[in-house]
Amino acid sequence: MNLYLRLLWLLLTWRRRPKSDLLGPCRTPFMVLPNDLDLLMHVNNGRYFTLLDLARTDLMLRADLYDKVNQAGWYPVVAAETMQFRKSLKLWQRFEVETTVLGWDEKSIYLDQRFVVGDDTYAVAVIRARFLRRSGGSVNSAEMMALAGHTEASPPLPDWLQAWADGMAKLK
Repeated sequence: MNLYLRLLWLLLTWRRRPKSDLLGPCRTPFMVLPNDLDLLMHVNNGRYFTLLDLARTDLMLRADLYDKVNQAGWYPVVAAETMQFRKSLKLWQRFEVETTVLGWDEKSIYLDQRFVVGDDTYAVAVIRARFLRRSGGSVNSAEMMALAGHTEASPPLPDWLQAWADGMAKLK
C-alpha cells in the first residue's frame, strides 16, 4: 500500500518541483519508511527498483511527457536493469533519486538512476527502457524523442554501456 500512497503523493506534488528536461537530471525526493526495510533494517534490494519506477514517472511528469505518451497510446516498460549498491539507506533517511538519460539507440532509451544523499551516492542503476503501443508493437526511440521535442541524435553511448547492452541482448 505504501507505494500507492507514494504514487498518489507524487501525482499530487510534482507541479511543486521544478520542470525538468527529459534528458535530466531530474531529482525526486523520498524518505525511507518502515515498510521499505528488510530484516536487517535497511532498504530491501527489490524496493530500490520500485522507487526507480516512481522516479521515472516523476521525470515524465516534470518533462511534460506523461500526458503526451498517454495520448499517443504508448506506455513505458523496462527491458533490462542492473544496480550496484554502495551504502545502505536506513529508516527515516531522506534521499533523492537522480535520473539522467544517457542516450538512446533505435529501440531503447538508457538511463542512469542514482540514490543520492547530499553529494554521496548510495546506489547506481542502469536502465534500458522502451515504449510500447497499446495497439501492439513498439515505438522507435526517434519517434518517442521527437514527441518529447528532442530531434537531435543521441549522445554517443559510453563503451561500457554499449557492452552492457550487447551482453544483455545475447541473453535468450
